[in-house]
Amino acid sequence: MLLEVGSLAAAHRVWGALRRAAPSGVTDVVVGAETVLVSIEPLECDVDQVLRLAREIGESTPVDSRTVDMPVIYDGADLAYVAGHSGMSTQDVVRIHSAAEYLVAFLGFSPGFGYLTGLDPRLQLPRRENPRTRVPAGSVAIAGEYAAVYPQSTPGGWHLLGRTETVVFDPTAHRPALFNPGDRVRFVPR
Repeated sequence: MLLEVGSLAAAHRVWGALRRAAPSGVTDVVVGAETVLVSIEPLECDVDQVLRLAREIGESTPVDSRTVDMPVIYDGADLAYVAGHSGMSTQDVVRIHSAAEYLVAFLGFSPGFGYLTGLDPRLQLPRRENPRTRVPAGSVAIAGEYAAVYPQSTPGGWHLLGRTETVVFDPTAHRPALFNPGDRVRFVPR
């Protein structure tokens, strides 16, 4: 079931409520920018109950979230390019990037890859014209209106600002992904 909820804040509230009190037969709940995908076992799920729960969620429904401080070494391959393209020094890029508090909007692309909103408009650049065939795990990057940390080594077209040693995705952990939608992230220069 794809629930169109109208905003990212509403999507976070619906996602959180369904994860806390999922009716029988709900197998997964995934947040999008303005949607929530609810995976169900059709013969076990009361769809009306899911829809009723989603409709009852109001502005005051809490979102379980936490703040993650992410230490970053700002030595990325694209740091000088981003600075030049933005008309500022690399120190300014680091200062602006690390001054913001980011919101984990949703996860996608690869397991544990959080799309983080809150990137200062002065740092918003389109994706690289030529993506890299390999971006190392832990790379801190920006593209468009988003910031992110690459959880695994994958191809990618985002601008690399730095790196972290923090593990963002561990499939063997009780909680494999470090980030959940609604979490806050602060990048702390090392």
